[in-house]
Amino acid sequence: MMAGVDGPACAMAGGAAMATGKAAAERRAVLRVTLGIAPMWGCLGFRASTACDLPMIPSLPFMCLKNLYKTSSPLHLDRSSYVLAVACSLTLFAAPVAAEPDLPAGWLLRGQATFIEQGHPGFPSPYRGENSMQAKAMQRNTLSADMVLGRTLWEGAELILNPQVSRGFGLSGTRGAAAFPNGEAFRTGSEGPALYLTRAFIRQTVALSGEGDVAEDDPYRFARPLPRERLTITAGKIAVFDIFDDNRYAHDPRTQFLNWAFVSAGAFDFANDAKGYTNGIALEWDNGGWGLRAGAMQVAKRINTLSLDPKPLRGHQILLQADRFFDWGGHPGALRLLGGWSQTRSQSYAALLGGDLGQTETNLRGGTAGKLMLVVNGEQELATNLGGFTRLSWNDGRTQQWMYTEMDWAASAGLVWGGAGWGRAADAVGLAANIGGLSGPHRRFLAAGGLGFIAGDGRLRYRPELAAEAYYAWGLAPGTVLTADAQLIANPAHNADRGPVPVLALRLRGSF
Repeated sequence: MMAGVDGPACAMAGGAAMATGKAAAERRAVLRVTLGIAPMWGCLGFRASTACDLPMIPSLPFMCLKNLYKTSSPLHLDRSSYVLAVACSLTLFAAPVAAEPDLPAGWLLRGQATFIEQGHPGFPSPYRGENSMQAKAMQRNTLSADMVLGRTLWEGAELILNPQVSRGFGLSGTRGAAAFPNGEAFRTGSEGPALYLTRAFIRQTVALSGEGDVAEDDPYRFARPLPRERLTITAGKIAVFDIFDDNRYAHDPRTQFLNWAFVSAGAFDFANDAKGYTNGIALEWDNGGWGLRAGAMQVAKRINTLSLDPKPLRGHQILLQADRFFDWGGHPGALRLLGGWSQTRSQSYAALLGGDLGQTETNLRGGTAGKLMLVVNGEQELATNLGGFTRLSWNDGRTQQWMYTEMDWAASAGLVWGGAGWGRAADAVGLAANIGGLSGPHRRFLAAGGLGFIAGDGRLRYRPELAAEAYYAWGLAPGTVLTADAQLIANPAHNADRGPVPVLALRLRGSF
């Protein structure tokens, strides 16, 4: 059930699914004309790192134009980087699109590009720490362009490769809010285009029944029916979100909600490197009504780093998930229970408070610490073109958050309306809210001046962090969607002395 943050759920929840047949051909034609230049427009038209003093609301589009016309060297690219950006754009969105209809049997080729322009005005802040969100008006943007290559190996086996070119930064260096407002912002951003292999895995599907299920709209699967009852084994480099904590309405920042709190469970410290990926193996069983999933993943070697721990017996994450799929009044729904145990080179907050607050990157004594995590995840279609979701998550809060974000408990809920009700089948409207907080030891650590990898204002007047988000996704053409997004974050990084922070964004995405 591959559905994750990196392009999964290619169609908006509540909107139309990715077109096939004639519509797919139309989409390819549109993309050949329009999206061949979209990544270049994102790369070359806007500077990746720009602070702005213009009033933010409602002037985000004008801030974009200000950067375009006042930046003599957008992105500060040297000639080789400039050529790379153009070449990658043309390669991903011109040649593959033209070639896709003629692919031989057993091959898969798909792609996408997502550009996000995001900013906030100045907001109240009596002080600032090393990890604080910058209080003055700020604007940043991100761009990602992916190619998905697949090859069938033998009966039921597939090899999937997903190279990605990305660039840009999150607001304030992707710090200062646990419910961070851009799910496409890495904690290791770059001004120039950076090539990265996000996925490289083999998946074996074993049929346990002869019945066929329509394959999910999943860019990492071949478009063919799946056995209704099946075992699936996935091994290699993946995103944990591809398999665990899925949700039809809130899981993909490229097509749905942007905020991290709605991409996944905020208090679950998912195994990943600083770009969101890891190595591991997962086993899944599905029969249409039930699903069971288990996984073993590598964890980060140090807090919030690109390096994974090379000793999986020392550092690892174990995940177990049970899914129940059902109909309620003729409308599909699902309930998921996820549990996890992480063993990392982290330290307890009590040990940090009793020693050196600055030694947070790794346990200098070489020891490890464990963290227990739980998630309840639900989705339900409430009516035709209307669905809702909720997530409740918790971790024991004794040790450092190591890889995802800084919440020890969280609750989120939201609604998504599909546009068919007003004659816009490719459109969608989403509205969601999240509340997240910290354990007692975590609060005391931050109040004493400690730094996590997201939070750390130098002091703390604790309140749970609140985040709300609304978006309208407008289907411009088959495979092309423009989204207007608005968020409000109160008590950013759990600090009542700062904020609230209003954040506006525009997102343009194209896929084939």
